[in-house]
Amino acid sequence: MRSLIGPFLLVLLASVSCSPRTAQVSDEELAAFTADLKERTFRYFWEVVDSVNGQTDDRHPTRHFTSIAATGFALPAYAVGVENGYVSRAEAAARVRRTLEWMWAAPQGDAPAGTTGHRGFFYHFLTYGEGVRYKDVELSTIDTALLIAGVLAVQGYFDGDTEDETRIRALADSLYFRVEWDWAMNGNPNMSMGWKPESGFITSTWNGYNEAMILLIMAMGSPTHPIPDGSWDAWTSTYHWADFEGFGHVNFGPLFGHQYSHIFLDFRGIQDAYMREKGIDYFENSRRATLSQQAYGIRNPMGFTGYGPLAWGWTASDGPANRDGLHQGRSFRYRTYHARGVADDYPGHDDGTLVPSAVGGSIPFAPEVTLPTLYEMKRLHGDSLYRRYGFADSYNLTYRPGGWYNPDYIGIDQGPILLMLENHETGLVWDLLKNNPHIRRGLAKAGFTGGWLDTPSDNP
Repeated sequence: MRSLIGPFLLVLLASVSCSPRTAQVSDEELAAFTADLKERTFRYFWEVVDSVNGQTDDRHPTRHFTSIAATGFALPAYAVGVENGYVSRAEAAARVRRTLEWMWAAPQGDAPAGTTGHRGFFYHFLTYGEGVRYKDVELSTIDTALLIAGVLAVQGYFDGDTEDETRIRALADSLYFRVEWDWAMNGNPNMSMGWKPESGFITSTWNGYNEAMILLIMAMGSPTHPIPDGSWDAWTSTYHWADFEGFGHVNFGPLFGHQYSHIFLDFRGIQDAYMREKGIDYFENSRRATLSQQAYGIRNPMGFTGYGPLAWGWTASDGPANRDGLHQGRSFRYRTYHARGVADDYPGHDDGTLVPSAVGGSIPFAPEVTLPTLYEMKRLHGDSLYRRYGFADSYNLTYRPGGWYNPDYIGIDQGPILLMLENHETGLVWDLLKNNPHIRRGLAKAGFTGGWLDTPSDNP
């Protein structure tokens, strides 16, 4: 793919600009940048971890709690580290085994405190050290799903006969089989987003297109606690298809909804009934969502500072403040952490904050626009934005003179950058789950056919 990107970049960067200082970039410069970005982002997952329980920090350098979803991204990140020569296979296997051993042995139950999870699910955030429920956070169905997807990825990667690798595979089965996905349906056609011991199930359920595809696929494919076969049709019946910025697709504002499931599942060439009727696949849908965000950044309807063809991207992220703002005669609301996004049915969530992860998590969908955008973000902002672990979470040039730059990295934003860059270059994480029989079973129950699903698995 690289050989096709370079010539396009020379044309793109010479013809459009978000700054009069925009420079051209060669294939060699781009290759050096992506190699550096990959290694720096990997170091977040290798170094920013609770040494007691193996869980990954939610953010850094601010320390509040660990995040089970970030741990779900960390596990395949360790495989990326091995494949790229950052750590040895034995080091990574030992790290993964310790993490999974802790997760399997950690206390489960319906007590409001002192447990890590219940019925195989895990609480959204965990304390450092002891690793139990942080304050009153919910038992999260999607964050558990992202964790278990990472578990299944490393199960596929560590296929050797050493003690560590053999134990990893057994623990992965145990952790996946323990999750009571059917319980989380709570008798409804759509799964609950979570549960609390104090109040029971959260009333919000998973509907409308978003990041939950991986959750439903694993839940449908479970050999122990499967959800009903009709769950996928109930899910797709809540989609919102619309044209946004000239691109017709299933809309969802923040790009993480178009990325998280795609980190683990290669949707190229496979279709369910919904996408067969539309004549595309979910990969193409995410490509259109990505390009629509770039088009929105070029149009820049609010006139925010710094937007353009190489400065765009909105997803869940930090922002500079919670207060009202006024820019070019238009009033809006600055926000701190928020699910930023732009789409047909997602208005009012743009406050001038841009998020590198929104771009990085879409690298495979549209490399011709995402890679030059990331390169330009680094070039323009230097170490205000690009630091030890790659891109800090977000920045806002409208908020004050000189701009606001997030002091923190966020684990669930680091994961899409690293893992999707690796998928773009090698397909590593995608290939690991293509051979998982439970993933294949879930996709089949959801009605997916075609593409790589027509090729027999190496692990029937």
